[in-house]
Amino acid sequence: MKQIGLFEMRRLEALSNTIFGVAMTLLAYDLPKARSFASAPSWIDLVRTYAQPIIALMISFIVAGLFWLSHHRRLAFAPEGSRGVVFLNLLFLLSIVLLPVTNGLYGAYRLDDVVAVSYGCHLTMIAGLNALLWLLALRGSHHPELLASAVFPVVVFVLGTAIAFVAPAIAQYIWCLAFGSMVVGWVAARRQPSQPS
Repeated sequence: MKQIGLFEMRRLEALSNTIFGVAMTLLAYDLPKARSFASAPSWIDLVRTYAQPIIALMISFIVAGLFWLSHHRRLAFAPEGSRGVVFLNLLFLLSIVLLPVTNGLYGAYRLDDVVAVSYGCHLTMIAGLNALLWLLALRGSHHPELLASAVFPVVVFVLGTAIAFVAPAIAQYIWCLAFGSMVVGWVAARRQPSQPS
């Protein structure tokens, strides 16, 4: 029986697909253009010009893809939600909208500790909102694999952001560990005792 006052979360699907698609496309907007060079560039010029922005683009694109997948899994798992849950989903989508902004800054000044910490805080905020939404979706059900794969990126991004305070060049490698969240979920699922049929 359907509860009155609940919002069909599938209605968010079209909005979220648009937001993720635009945000992931805009990640490339700040990449240097051909006119950045006075003449045909050498290999070393290309590396100097594109290395930092492309590293930032790859991290942000994969982060956005990871959270897009998690968001759609959550919408399928919990097809209805309260107004509070809808509001939290909108905050989560806002954090995705802002990703091209912090990505552009990080791409230009990746080795600066203030910029790296700001970028890390943004990644942590995205992961934290995602984990909170999963906690709300999982209320009353036992799915440790889903919870583990939602909480793992939060831990990784907090650790990477803490490292960014002292070693911003190393933080990017720590943040990449968040992509192992699906493996963590798979391991958590395998460790569960099998249910009798």
